[in-house]
Amino acid sequence: MCFAGLLFSVMGGVAKLLGEHYSSVQVSWARAFTHMVFLTAFFVPRHGLMILRTRKPWLQLGRAATLTASNLCFFFAITFIPLAKASAISLTAPLIVAVLAWPMLRERTTPLRILAVLVGFAGVLVVIRPGAAVFHPASLFVVVSATAYGVYQILTRMVAPYDSPATSALWSPLTGAILLMAAQPWVWENPHSLGDAMLFLLCGVLGAVGHYFVAQALRFAPANVVSPFQYLQLLAAVAVGFVLFGNLPDALTWVGAAIIVGAGLLLTWSQARGK
Repeated sequence: MCFAGLLFSVMGGVAKLLGEHYSSVQVSWARAFTHMVFLTAFFVPRHGLMILRTRKPWLQLGRAATLTASNLCFFFAITFIPLAKASAISLTAPLIVAVLAWPMLRERTTPLRILAVLVGFAGVLVVIRPGAAVFHPASLFVVVSATAYGVYQILTRMVAPYDSPATSALWSPLTGAILLMAAQPWVWENPHSLGDAMLFLLCGVLGAVGHYFVAQALRFAPANVVSPFQYLQLLAAVAVGFVLFGNLPDALTWVGAAIIVGAGLLLTWSQARGK
């Protein structure tokens, strides 16, 4: 899970570099397409094309659409705001899952979980600071990204009893690449150099390997054990942002991030105690 957080942060840095010269729609498509090719080369020789067969196509399409929207909104936002700030806001995804688990999965909630969600969203307000001079509207796109990713996780849990993890893993980038392909005639720019072309490929490979590491982490240990380690992604994002762009979070961003992480840990502890 720690390695996954590092890879996702580096992927964000690469996407931010590309976003300075290319449309975020093109960057998102390259990320999905390369991810799809990577997973296809890994799974299809073992299982054949039947691995794409699903018993719940609408759920799979919904999963893929929400993940695509999440990536697209995040890549667009980091074009304008620091990577660490965007990563801090995106850590609210587990809180979104907690909010949606009752209406979508009929999972029981508790006052402690509600408190954790409220505290986490207070942390988001500290990071975003609406109305202040440092506020940038792109921050709201990260909120949308985190919400879409939360819905994606809920839908993944809903489809898990019907389709194998490999099927779900392939459907997400395949559908995302197809959806974003439709917009490419209006946004496409040929890579300006071989280095840029390699960055496009690297973005997808980092995402694919990162998701593989998350799956392996959840295979070897319960979610409540490994989930807290995802918050180390924030430190990795700070390091990547400083190395690539010379950005360091201000004091209030650190405070807001600490509140969000604390709320997430409280939520994880509450869920573990419930089990």
